[in-house]
Amino acid sequence: MPANLPAEAKSKYREASLARKPEEKIKKLQEFMSLFPKHKGTENLRAQVKRKISLLKKEIKEKKQKKTGASTGPKVFVEKEGDAQVVILGPTNVGRSSLLSILTNSKVAILNYPYTTTVPTPGMFNYHDLQLQLVEAPALMEGSSEGGSWGLQTLTSARNADGLVLMVDLSQNPIEQLSLISRELEKAKLLTRKPKARIEIEKKHMGAKLKFIVLGRLIDCSVKDLTRLLKSYGIRDATVKIWGEATLDDVEEAIFEGKVYRPAIILANKADHPKAAERLEQLKKLVGDEMKVIAVSCTTKTGLEELGAEMFEMLDIMRVYTKEPNKKDASLRPFTIRKGSTVFDLAKRIHSDFYKQFSYAKVWSKRLRFSPQKVGGAFALQDGDTVELHIN
Repeated sequence: MPANLPAEAKSKYREASLARKPEEKIKKLQEFMSLFPKHKGTENLRAQVKRKISLLKKEIKEKKQKKTGASTGPKVFVEKEGDAQVVILGPTNVGRSSLLSILTNSKVAILNYPYTTTVPTPGMFNYHDLQLQLVEAPALMEGSSEGGSWGLQTLTSARNADGLVLMVDLSQNPIEQLSLISRELEKAKLLTRKPKARIEIEKKHMGAKLKFIVLGRLIDCSVKDLTRLLKSYGIRDATVKIWGEATLDDVEEAIFEGKVYRPAIILANKADHPKAAERLEQLKKLVGDEMKVIAVSCTTKTGLEELGAEMFEMLDIMRVYTKEPNKKDASLRPFTIRKGSTVFDLAKRIHSDFYKQFSYAKVWSKRLRFSPQKVGGAFALQDGDTVELHIN
């Protein structure tokens, strides 16, 4: 790992992991931070630990307020509703509140002075037969990733979401705004580009030992190296799942609450500004093929008509309708599942009994030569398919 942590720091992190009380965890994490060197390689780790401390402090505060019967204050993030949750991120005064107001039924304050939004604010956006929950997060600023101002609510909301809308303002410098967003997301370990590796470390009961499930390959390291690394942090009983191409550094980062990938699109607001076209081209040139850039105007409402389709595409989901045997019509509300999912995946989503007792399925689809077609559980589904499940 770029941080190159000394053994003493690893030992202190081990103590923090074993601490049960949040107050004790905070003390150990602060001691842990004091033991690792201050250089560029530890910047992200420092921001990550500060975020953990902020969450623990909020937990302590909420417990005290519950005991006294006082209000617990604003939630760190909005509980998910609908088919998917998309969080709107951006600096202050880029038009986040205006966008939420136009697209949803949410009543939000739209004012000219900065930092109007101080808590995550939700609204429901209907796209065809889907309900997408949009959440306006408090404005991002320098230091948000370290818990400054409303940073905790903003970045926890982003981490909890299914997708992100990164909003910039074409009446100002959109490249500077996007750079600010990118820096804070990077420090918070939030990726908007798919990582080469995904790692999950699930700690088990004492005596379970270390078990590795590698659904990809290890780069320049072995299972022995991983075992040595995990044990140096006091992790001796856990199941480690690795997808893609993973290095030793990737696994070490996962120990500290690893990187999280969230798909994103860039929304360039105020497309009606005189300099918007020039600035939009500069932005698109900088971003390239990494993300989709959509120009809109919350004032004239131009460009907003394509936003639903773009968010649906970004989320990498599909709609699958179900039909009961001996009934003519399919359900009006679809299930939303990941692209590439199979009939088995749908069965698990509906109820575990449908998966355990699965016999076969009938699928109606425009791509099939005839419908319905009798298929097995491994049959790959596509957007718009109708499925009738049959169980033993």
